[in-house]
Amino acid sequence: MTKIKITSGKFTFIARLEEEKSPKTCEWFLNLLPYQETIIHVSWSGQASFIRLKDLGHSVPFENASSRPSKGEVMMYPGGVPHLQMGGEIFIPWGGCVLACPNGNIAGNHFLTIIDGNDQLADFGRTVHEEGGQIIRFEKLEN
Repeated sequence: MTKIKITSGKFTFIARLEEEKSPKTCEWFLNLLPYQETIIHVSWSGQASFIRLKDLGHSVPFENASSRPSKGEVMMYPGGVPHLQMGGEIFIPWGGCVLACPNGNIAGNHFLTIIDGNDQLADFGRTVHEEGGQIIRFEKLEN
């Protein structure tokens, strides 16, 4: 099992890659690591935060896709859908949510599951929502 450490300010989470469910997304993500970006609160989706990927993930196919992740189920929306004119995103739910955009629901690939730190997700999400964009870093944990 491949584990990923996620840090942002005082928050630390450990996640497992969902390599059986979303192998191509996991391969794509591992090639990004270590990855650091700004995470912001979602506009349309409820209790979640996201990272804009722009065109970084356009080549990733949909796999294990869903519009309704549970708390701690990290999603990747590949983007690249011309009629939506949207880039991709990494989506981290911390409460009730649905992946959505101004044109309606979208689906993302469930590729990470937070297995340690879920109890901090709501505090993290509220911090992003109330204080604005936060730097977040993803790195592979060595076994």
